[in-house]
Amino acid sequence: MAPPDVPEEHEAARPARRLVGLLRPHRRSVALALVMGVGGIVLNAFGPLLLGRITDLIADGVLGDGGPADGIDFGVIGRLLLVLLALYGVASLFMLAQGRLVAATVWRVIHDLRQRAQDKLSRLPLRHFDRHPAGEVLSRTTNDIDNLQQTLQQTLAELITSVFSLLTMVVLMLVISPSLAGVMLLSVPVSGVLAAWIGKRARPHFTAQWSANGTLNAHVEEVCSGHSLVKGFDRRAEVERRFDACNDAVYRAGAKAQFASGAMEPVMMFVANLGYVLVAVVGAWKIVDGSLTLGDVQAFILYARQFSQPIVEIASVAGRLQSGVASAQRVFTLLDAPEQAPDPQRPQTPARAAGRVEFRQVSFRYSPDTPIIEGLSLTVEPGSTVAIVGPTGAGKTTLGNLLMRFYEVDSGRILLDGTDTATMTRADLRSRFGLVLQDTWLFGGTIAENIAYGAPGATRADIEEAARATCADRFIRTLPQGYDTVLDDESSTVSAGEKQLITVARAFLARPAVLVLDEATSSVDTRTEVLIQRAMNTLRAGRTSFVIAHRLSTIRDADLIVVMDGGRIVERGTHHELLRAGGLYARLHASRAPVTTTAPPAG
Repeated sequence: MAPPDVPEEHEAARPARRLVGLLRPHRRSVALALVMGVGGIVLNAFGPLLLGRITDLIADGVLGDGGPADGIDFGVIGRLLLVLLALYGVASLFMLAQGRLVAATVWRVIHDLRQRAQDKLSRLPLRHFDRHPAGEVLSRTTNDIDNLQQTLQQTLAELITSVFSLLTMVVLMLVISPSLAGVMLLSVPVSGVLAAWIGKRARPHFTAQWSANGTLNAHVEEVCSGHSLVKGFDRRAEVERRFDACNDAVYRAGAKAQFASGAMEPVMMFVANLGYVLVAVVGAWKIVDGSLTLGDVQAFILYARQFSQPIVEIASVAGRLQSGVASAQRVFTLLDAPEQAPDPQRPQTPARAAGRVEFRQVSFRYSPDTPIIEGLSLTVEPGSTVAIVGPTGAGKTTLGNLLMRFYEVDSGRILLDGTDTATMTRADLRSRFGLVLQDTWLFGGTIAENIAYGAPGATRADIEEAARATCADRFIRTLPQGYDTVLDDESSTVSAGEKQLITVARAFLARPAVLVLDEATSSVDTRTEVLIQRAMNTLRAGRTSFVIAHRLSTIRDADLIVVMDGGRIVERGTHHELLRAGGLYARLHASRAPVTTTAPPAG
């Protein structure tokens, strides 16, 4: 089950205001779009006046003293029609220009927002990803931003046009007949109250819809990444039940949201039609008593219809905006999530890259009430190999995470070549480490590109040398394209052991001062393990190595074996010294039981 969202920041509670803030850097484009929109609206607004004048000319000609042929001035009418045609043509060009400006502005806003989201992900601590499923984070950075883009694209131009149209229609109706305008304006407060009432009830449903959508994406991502396990344990029925439950939640929330939002337009249309009927009745009465001409009433009725249309459009936009605001709230919550501590303004750099590592009274816990490491002290000399073993939950993998500053220590210090790692930039610190994890990660690209991932400037000769040293060259050359073989996202063209060989070659090519091997040989067969051990013995010279392994056979030759239990070092020494001591290590060795690592808790 996906964990609930963290409490929203104070700013995230005002997503609509922050949405407007996203447009501030593009205010010139928005202002120009406003000018184009106002120009188109004003030109369109003169259409009913001209049509009213044409109607009066025809009525006067027909009902006047002369006959129809003598009374109607077709020359004037023709000129008015040409002016009307020109007005509508120029107005259309203005509206087209406005639409292009708004579209370009929205795409730039969304481009910047996606960039901010990507930058934010790179600054989030690993704790955030421990507490939030990958699918949920992915949903916020893709689906929610896409929905926000569609909402802005569909509503921004329409909102600008509708607001100015409404104001223009009010002014022109007041010019023609203040009393008729008063009748029409009676519908405005009624429409406003109803729109606010419907919008207030629609927004929670949209928030629930996109939250449920994020949960569904997290479930799908989890099932896809563990597809073989689902098949192997025959849990398809349970997976489908969970999917159905998530899908039903999305359906229920979405149906309620769309119903509430969809009710906005017909309700507003009903109110507008009532006003339209009142205007028609009162207008007819004014024609009878002679206070208005037929052309005036015709123009006013056209303005009344145009007045009703922007009200309905604004109400419809308000309904659609609820979906965008709900997505914006989820995106802003991500952008407001606590970040990792920034790098020091005046970072320190070790005077030499020897690889001496020292832990001084280090304590750490993932949650306040669960200690993982307590008061740990350890000194590792340059070029030595330290193996870390212990039962599940001992804190072995956590030790490697603290070395790389994936997590910050709660107390104590970790020194690299005499420099506190907390005073170094993360980029500088991690450039001195080579990391090989139990879970391999290869990206879509060639094998050569994957090996060179940690050393962008490496030559082809460097890549092949690293592959030969880690026993990867032989199997790579058996592939159809050799080092140019393209790996897909799941790297299905190579076996699990071959994937691990590539990651080991990648770490060796980076030539770091310190190697962290977290069960690096867990996915290879015995023969490949022996070959990797030989390669390690060659490439380890001059490098400090931390080896976290569940196969005790891989750490016999380590310079120091550290046995951890309950977050503390309970034994330390060489393989033979620990066997003679008869402690926990000796019992583990005698039982031949696998010793697994401790991974950070996932949500």
